[in-house]
Amino acid sequence: MIQPMNSPLRFDVLSLFPRTVDSFVGESILGKASDRGLIEVSSHDLRDWAKGKHREADDRPFGGGAGMVLKPEPLFDAVEELSRPQSTVIYMAPDGDPFTTQMAKELSTSQHLVLISGHYEGIDQRVRDELVDREVSIGDYVLTNGSLAAAVMIDAVSRHLPGVLGDDESLLDESFEDDLLGCPQYTRPAEFRGIKVPEVLLSGNHEDIARWRHEQRVQKTRSLRPDLSTNTQTIRN
Repeated sequence: MIQPMNSPLRFDVLSLFPRTVDSFVGESILGKASDRGLIEVSSHDLRDWAKGKHREADDRPFGGGAGMVLKPEPLFDAVEELSRPQSTVIYMAPDGDPFTTQMAKELSTSQHLVLISGHYEGIDQRVRDELVDREVSIGDYVLTNGSLAAAVMIDAVSRHLPGVLGDDESLLDESFEDDLLGCPQYTRPAEFRGIKVPEVLLSGNHEDIARWRHEQRVQKTRSLRPDLSTNTQTIRN
């Protein structure tokens, strides 16, 4: 669902370690985006919905095995309390769909994302079956704290919102735009320890610079990530 004009994208994060997200999103570009009302991020302690004297949000897995599993009761209560008709519930899971730039762009048109951070051995399957709209993995590895994955998603999604970056054009030639990696970047001084900046970048010829940058992106992608796209077969004339 597309955001209304001037409506901030809201993130609600469910976690056993909510301060992990709070400290991350309060800094740098995300912190400024929040101050300007472009995003809203709330991180919630899952234990706030846990029952019993000790407010336990996890338990041992049926069938035995190492580790703990997040219980269904607090997750159901939390998601049902936080969700709205326009919400998308996402479980950050190592066995989810790969998180990509295209997915980040897609999610940036949302109104409300509820992010469930997995911990330990994951969450009760009934939560995945009944509540979760999408399962997303940020890479082929396992984290001890799923809040880190949620923070990564918030960062990647938010930067596609108009006004979050200082210059929205900076998105155009980044890694993974057009399925190509980014080009080399240089700044002052023009020569450092005998190493010079490529002359084309000092030429002032914007067409030559654009062509050089595209060629560099193609060559880097061919070398490091030939799996990305057939775009590596063409170089602009």
